[in-house]
Amino acid sequence: MNRQWLLSPGPASAAGIVQAFGAVQSQDYAGARWAVGQRGAGLTDAAVARDFDAGRILRTHVLRPTWHFVVPADIRWMVALTRGRIAAAMASYNRKLELDASVFRRTHRVLERALGGGTHLTRTELKAELTRAGVRALGTQRLAHIMMQGELDLVVCSGPRRGKQFTYALLDERVPGAKERTRDESLLELARRYFRMRSPATLHDFAWWSGLAMADARRAIDVAGRELTPLARGSAYLTTEGPAMPRRSARRAHLLPNYDEYFIGYKDRSAIGVRFGTARVTGGNALIANVVALDGQLVGGWKRVESRGTTRVTFDLPVSVSATERRLIDRAVAEYEQFLGPRPTA
Repeated sequence: MNRQWLLSPGPASAAGIVQAFGAVQSQDYAGARWAVGQRGAGLTDAAVARDFDAGRILRTHVLRPTWHFVVPADIRWMVALTRGRIAAAMASYNRKLELDASVFRRTHRVLERALGGGTHLTRTELKAELTRAGVRALGTQRLAHIMMQGELDLVVCSGPRRGKQFTYALLDERVPGAKERTRDESLLELARRYFRMRSPATLHDFAWWSGLAMADARRAIDVAGRELTPLARGSAYLTTEGPAMPRRSARRAHLLPNYDEYFIGYKDRSAIGVRFGTARVTGGNALIANVVALDGQLVGGWKRVESRGTTRVTFDLPVSVSATERRLIDRAVAEYEQFLGPRPTA
C-alpha cells in the first residue's frame, strides 16, 4: 500500500502516477481515472481527464491484451516488447475473422489517410472510412481487431475524448519519436517499474502482470541483477528500493476501482483476502468489481450509481465491519466525492 501511494500521496499529476506504475489497466475508463486520482496529491477527475485529452497519458492495448494507460515516452518500447504475445493470443480469432497481414496493411493505409493532419475520429467514424475503402463485413469484433492491430503496429493510439466518445489519433502525430531500446533494455525497464511500485512480488506475479513469456520474465529479473533482492533468504518474493515506510499509519479504508493495480498487479491475491475468506472475487470475471478495502483487506464491494444527475455510492459488505470501520468507509466516500468534484450527490 505504501509503495502504491495508498497511504500517502504520490505525484501531483496523472502522468506522473502512470509513468511510475509503467501501465495502469484502463478498460474501465472511469475506474482507471479514480485509480490514478486517489494516488495523486490533490488530483481531481477533471485533472486526470485533462491529462488524457491533452495526450499526456494515452490509452492503448499493451501488456496483457487489454486497455492500459501509458505515457507517451513509454508507448513505443512497451508495445514493441509485448505485442508479440498479444498478437499470438489474437491469432486464432484473426483467422476466424479472415484478418491477415495483407488485410491489415490495407486497413492501416485507410487509418493513416483518415487520421492524417491531426484528425481525431471515433471508432464509428473510422468504420465508415474503412467501409468506403471497400473493407467488408465490419462487424463489431472484426472492427475491434482491426483497431487493435493498428495499435500493436504503432499506427494509432488514443486521441482526446469527444464528449463521452473515445477517438483515435495517428501515433506518429501524437507521440514524439524516441530512441529505440534493445530488448534487454526494455525488459529491465519494465521490471524496474513493476517491482518499484508493486514489490514484494514473485516472478509469477511479474509474468502475469506484464504478459511476458516466463522465459522473458526470468530474463528481465536476471538483467536487473542486484537491483532485486529476495525478501528473505530462500523467499520467492523479490523486492527493491522504495519509499520509506511512515512511522505510524492511521487506519484507512479505500474504494478501489475495478482492475485496480493493488490487486490486478498480482497473480496471487490471497494476501488481501484474509477477512473475506478468499481473494478470488477480484479481477477477471470478478464477483466483486469495485473493491472496498479496510487496512488493505477486502471486505466487500461498492458501486457508483448515477440517477437524474446525482451520484451516490452503494455497498455490498459481506464481511462484518465495526462502527469505527464504517466511519472510515464514509471518509473514503467523501474522498471519492471530492475527487469527482462539485455535482449533486445523494
